[in-house]
Amino acid sequence: MSKVVLVTGATGFIGTRLCQALRARGFIVKTLSRVAVNAQAGEFQMDLANDECPVGLFDGVDTVFHLAGIAHAVAEKREDEILYRQVNADGTRKLLEAAKLAGVKRFVFFSSVKAVGESGLQPMDESVAAPADTGYGQSKFAAEQLVLQGGYVPQPVVIRPSMVYGNTDKGNLSRMIMAVRRGLFPPLPEFHNRRSMVHVDDLVRAAVLAAENAKASGQIYIVTDGQAYSTRQIHDSIRSALGKPPIGWTVPCGLLTVLAKTGDIIGRVIGRRFFFDSAALRKLTGSAWYSSAKIERELGFKPQHTLPQTLPDIVRFLNSN
Repeated sequence: MSKVVLVTGATGFIGTRLCQALRARGFIVKTLSRVAVNAQAGEFQMDLANDECPVGLFDGVDTVFHLAGIAHAVAEKREDEILYRQVNADGTRKLLEAAKLAGVKRFVFFSSVKAVGESGLQPMDESVAAPADTGYGQSKFAAEQLVLQGGYVPQPVVIRPSMVYGNTDKGNLSRMIMAVRRGLFPPLPEFHNRRSMVHVDDLVRAAVLAAENAKASGQIYIVTDGQAYSTRQIHDSIRSALGKPPIGWTVPCGLLTVLAKTGDIIGRVIGRRFFFDSAALRKLTGSAWYSSAKIERELGFKPQHTLPQTLPDIVRFLNSN
């Protein structure tokens, strides 16, 4: 990998950490984002849905780390699906076409485990080929196919992160921490569901490793921290990180079902999803379990963080903000 790289989505949670890591390793980092920037400093601005690639964006660039995209909405609407396609798929195509003209060698695409659907295989790995059941997932899968099968760059790589955690005030984990702190997230029963997650710094290390290793060319890699957490385990770990004592009781399953069905009714009345409904209950009690054995086996990746170890630091970060 040469000393000049491009990071799209550079101002986001993952992109910021990736840029820091690359600069610490001596790389010259050019960035692309939607915010106002200083082009003289190697920073470029682009709306993937509407703009063409800026002049000079790929000059001297050997490797692209493509993170920019539209994140998954809790309740997808038709207009969301259109935007997913415009940004996540069509926007990726624009970058790939310009990268090909500029002679870029490597293109590392940050996709999602949601690029494919659920499978009976547990934990799920890169062999799962079930079609994604959301517009977001379908757009990510379409982008993956462009990256891997489009012939735009000699060394394409797809990274599929599981749920990413770290020092951020955005996302489901931070909302759960705040709810537990305020006593608004009751202790659920132990459903023994399994959810995979990964620390942002481990994800960054995995992406850089994939960019530097020729074995990664043409491959898809799922990245996790090697653990699987139930919702109850996450809840109890959060309480511990907050300095709260363990809770011995749980909300009855029957009550959760009644509350979820009530939320369904409220949602139909108000014309939008209620904050707790059957879909929310399925998410809390269901599994999203993935294996990162492939990247560990082929590239020697080893995660250095687990959620229980990291939660105290996340809590301190949220307290400071």
